[in-house]
Amino acid sequence: MDKPAPSQLNRTIHKLAKLRPALRWRMLTWAFGRNVPFMRTARLQFRDLSEEHAVLYLRNRRRVQNHIHSVHAAAVALLAETATGTLLTMNLPDDRVPLLKSMQVEYHKRAKGGLLAEATLHASTQARILAEERGEIVVPVKVTDESGEEPVQCRMLWAWVPKHRR
Repeated sequence: MDKPAPSQLNRTIHKLAKLRPALRWRMLTWAFGRNVPFMRTARLQFRDLSEEHAVLYLRNRRRVQNHIHSVHAAAVALLAETATGTLLTMNLPDDRVPLLKSMQVEYHKRAKGGLLAEATLHASTQARILAEERGEIVVPVKVTDESGEEPVQCRMLWAWVPKHRR
C-alpha cells in the first residue's frame, strides 16, 4: 500500500519552514485563528509543530482568567484539546477527519502564570494513524505552568473517520 500524501496542515508547515521561527509560528497562529475563532479569542500561540509534537502557549491575561486570576478551566481544556487535535491532524491524510471523542481534565492545583501544552506522538502511533482508515487513540499531552509544575493532567481521546464526499 502506498503511503498517503501528507495533510494540508503538514504541507503548510513544511512551506513555512523557510521562515524564521518567530514569524513562522506567528503566521500559523494567525491562520488557525481565522479558521478556529475560539482559538483566536483565547489567543493561543503556536511555539512548535511537527509530526512528532505540538507545543502551544496560553498567556494568563484577563480575558482567559477565572475569579482567582488563574487561567480558566475551559481555557486550559482548549489549550490541551488544540495541541492534541493539531498534532493528530498533522499525521492524518486529507481524506480523514479528526474527532474528539472525550476529554478528561483533572485540576490538581492553581496554575501560576501562562501555560504551555506539549502533545507528542511516537513513530508507531504515527504509522498506525496512516495505516488505519478509522481508529482512535489517546494523544498524550503535558500542560505546565510558568513555574514548571503540572497543575492539570489531561487525557484526550481522539478518533478519525473517512471524510464523506458530498
